[in-house]
Amino acid sequence: MSVTETEIYHGKAPLKTRTANWFRNFGRGFVGIFRSIGRWFGRIPSRVAARGEYIKNAPKPVKASMGLMGVGQLMQRQIVKGILFLLIFAAYVTYMVLEGGGAMYDFFSLGIIPANPWLGVKGDNSVIMMLLGILAFILTGFFIAVHLANIRDAQRTYDYVSRGNATPKFKQSMASMFDKYFYVTALVLPVVGVFVFNILPIIFMIFLAFTDYGGDIAQTGALVSWVGFANFVKIFGMSGMGATFGKILVWNILWAIMATALNYFGGLGIALLLNKKVVKGKKLWRAFPVLAYAVPGFITLLAFKFMFSNQGPINYYIELFGGTGKLFLGIDSKWSARLIGWLVNGWLSIPSSMLLATGILSNLNPDLYEAARIDGASAWTQFIKITLPFVVFATTPVLIGQFMGNFNNFGVFYFLRGGLQCEGYFLASDTDLLINWLFNLSINKNHYSLGAAISIIIFIIAAVISLFVYVKSPSYKKEDMYR
Repeated sequence: MSVTETEIYHGKAPLKTRTANWFRNFGRGFVGIFRSIGRWFGRIPSRVAARGEYIKNAPKPVKASMGLMGVGQLMQRQIVKGILFLLIFAAYVTYMVLEGGGAMYDFFSLGIIPANPWLGVKGDNSVIMMLLGILAFILTGFFIAVHLANIRDAQRTYDYVSRGNATPKFKQSMASMFDKYFYVTALVLPVVGVFVFNILPIIFMIFLAFTDYGGDIAQTGALVSWVGFANFVKIFGMSGMGATFGKILVWNILWAIMATALNYFGGLGIALLLNKKVVKGKKLWRAFPVLAYAVPGFITLLAFKFMFSNQGPINYYIELFGGTGKLFLGIDSKWSARLIGWLVNGWLSIPSSMLLATGILSNLNPDLYEAARIDGASAWTQFIKITLPFVVFATTPVLIGQFMGNFNNFGVFYFLRGGLQCEGYFLASDTDLLINWLFNLSINKNHYSLGAAISIIIFIIAAVISLFVYVKSPSYKKEDMYR
């Protein structure tokens, strides 16, 4: 390792050098991703050739199961299992003939008959067509997975019988499902539930971002059309929406960093303070932040909104002592409203960080501090070199979760200042986060496609930041350090 690299590794190199090194490593990693993708695609021809060779030389029962699900099992005298596979095949074909095929076609067309209430024409419901089309594709994916399992089962049975064993009975197969393959059996229902209640809505939202659903279309029930990346062009464009997105994104990132820092280090500071032996009544002092944490967040936010309102107690005491009342949360109170939101969010979140840090500090070896004091280390040096690395190492996943929670913190500014629209912002105020803007666009103004596009952008930003921070953290790089 060269001198420059050593300095960079230990954080002693100049900022310019470290910045250049970071961008260089980021570029190498970015290029490495495309190289990996290229190698993956480069292996496709060999994989296809291997699959073709396998199909050509496969036993007859396996070839039969490839052609018609369940036939391979019937040929090997597994009657019940073969009939079950055949029933699944028949159910899927029936569904595709009666409903699924049309749903897939409607997914691409999104309807062709517009509604006309005056003539009594109900028309096509584009949103329902999209949803049913997505469901049809998901069911097709499940069918393909079951069909592949049917082929593997036929091959496994053939290999088992070829070794001189008797054909497994259905009872034996069921017993293995609750013994050897119990994890598969136990996860079937949860996986189906996740697909229906989580994956399907997410996929629907993603596709909605590429349509024009919203505004008059959502209100009148007109046909929805695919518009490609038009919604993203609006968001990133030079229009008022693009300018609003840029302002809110910068503020959103700044807010997430500031709020996370206050919550994390505020909780750690209180935990360190209460961890001192000279502090008396520790249980009592710890109870006060916990009581604030136990009150529902929206009640606390509404209470602070009243306190800082025009006729609230803060302005009352300011005027009582001869001052002039201030609009702390008014339409022109940009930074005062942001500061109040920052402090109120700390009031709500610091107690949880304090409880977490208290538990972690109790596991820290006190001999480390004794050795540091003998070596002449100051209290600040002990904090930087011992306490902080240990706490950060143990809480990095929680810290990332707090950052993402603050990045998508809907409640703080919605309850403190919701409903305001400032000049220079498109349907937003200067304290709104992306999640608040998304709510205003989609729920209040029916711009559902724009809201879906913003949701995708939020997910990408949050995922990139989370993965980057975690990969660069000691929790990932130095996993064995504190074991």
